[in-house]
Amino acid sequence: MAVTRYFIFGVTSLSFLLIAISGTTVTVAFPMITTDFQTSLILAGWVLGINQLTATAFMPLGGKAGEIFGNKRVYLASIGVFTIGSLICALAPNIGILIFGRFLQATGTGSILPLATSIVSDAFPNSRQQAIGFFTTIMPIGNIIGPNIGGWMVESFGWRSTFWLNIPLGIAVFIISLILLKSKKGGGGHLDLVGTGLFTGALSALLIALSSFGNVQNGGSWLLPAALFIAAVILMLAFFRREARIRDPMIDLEFIKSRPFLAANIFNLFYGMAAMGVMSFTPLFATSVYGMSTLASGLILTPRSVGMLVASIVTSLYLPKWGYRKPMLAGTGVIVFSLVLLGLKPSGINLPGLYLNSTVVLGAILFLIGAGMGITAPAANNACIDLMPERVGMITGLRGTFRQSGSAISIAITAVVLQSFSQIGHGFSLVYYGLAAVLLVTAPTVFAMPRAAGDLCAVPKPVEETLKPAA
Repeated sequence: MAVTRYFIFGVTSLSFLLIAISGTTVTVAFPMITTDFQTSLILAGWVLGINQLTATAFMPLGGKAGEIFGNKRVYLASIGVFTIGSLICALAPNIGILIFGRFLQATGTGSILPLATSIVSDAFPNSRQQAIGFFTTIMPIGNIIGPNIGGWMVESFGWRSTFWLNIPLGIAVFIISLILLKSKKGGGGHLDLVGTGLFTGALSALLIALSSFGNVQNGGSWLLPAALFIAAVILMLAFFRREARIRDPMIDLEFIKSRPFLAANIFNLFYGMAAMGVMSFTPLFATSVYGMSTLASGLILTPRSVGMLVASIVTSLYLPKWGYRKPMLAGTGVIVFSLVLLGLKPSGINLPGLYLNSTVVLGAILFLIGAGMGITAPAANNACIDLMPERVGMITGLRGTFRQSGSAISIAITAVVLQSFSQIGHGFSLVYYGLAAVLLVTAPTVFAMPRAAGDLCAVPKPVEETLKPAA
């Protein structure tokens, strides 16, 4: 039985590794994609943004689908869709088809994340904190492999090669998962596709509105962004109204209204903005501000991943002792400090008997921000699961929804800000300083979350009764 559990951990880790490698190779390829299609930074930004947006919508839907149809069935379907999306991206003749392929990739990605977490949680019921914590280390490993392979592949074979790489990897993960994972009957129910559409429409309208500010600054009309903002508000109100009335909602509003869940969701929204979305522009930052090559811009992502990997392992081991709040506060502080340093755009530093060039300094800052993420993520990932461990997939999907929403919003805002500055370095500084301030203001929400495993005192009594699992 113990051996089987470790096999399950291994196969689900492979899917996480695939997603991490895919995401980081695209990030490295992004500057060349923009040049190759001769498109604006705002439009090209949707190659990154559509991935965040779609994954955001499909996280809670994927978690819910796993509860209804069974985790293995939905998990395999998600890997298959991701692989097909990668093939479309590799063959894309224009930026529009590439964005569509990224959309398909993200439908798989968004579902895989909560499903894999749920599968691992079921396999390790007595050591879930450590298992999910170690799960956090898989992404940094992929983030180390991806940029280094991606930088070499982009320079040697072009940006399309980064998508071709996903296809054999996706097929391998599908076959291994089909053989090793055991089928588990779903609990029945219905998917809220209308709610998913309303939520996706609201977030899409918001992101397009943010992107359209670039046209306003170039003399365009305010009418379109204003109309899109109004549409986003209307669609979101319609979404919440529907979720409150139907039996099987996309998002159970009790997860949002209760104090610890609300605090966790707010924190994850701004954590996604400050620590995830803007980091997609790191290769562009390295090439445009520091003058690095495409290969070097991929390699410079490695220190961040190493920092996250090391910190995630240590934090996961000591999470039962440290609890949740201390790591989240410490990690948040490290991320804020790192963003400020990035905003300063430091060049070489002279130390007694030693000179650190700009590449080393940038790498050290990225290592620091990775360490901050590695300290924060295991605690944040477990913070509210203890309140309802029997619905890990749904809670993980909801957490991912807010985190990816923040990431998608951050990408859209960053693209607009960078497009607005003739000197792109000044735009990066403004973005880094702004996100550091926002994350710092959000830090107090940590005190509304559970202090440690088993801390249920923050859950209001009515919500405790509402959140009891169905018989």
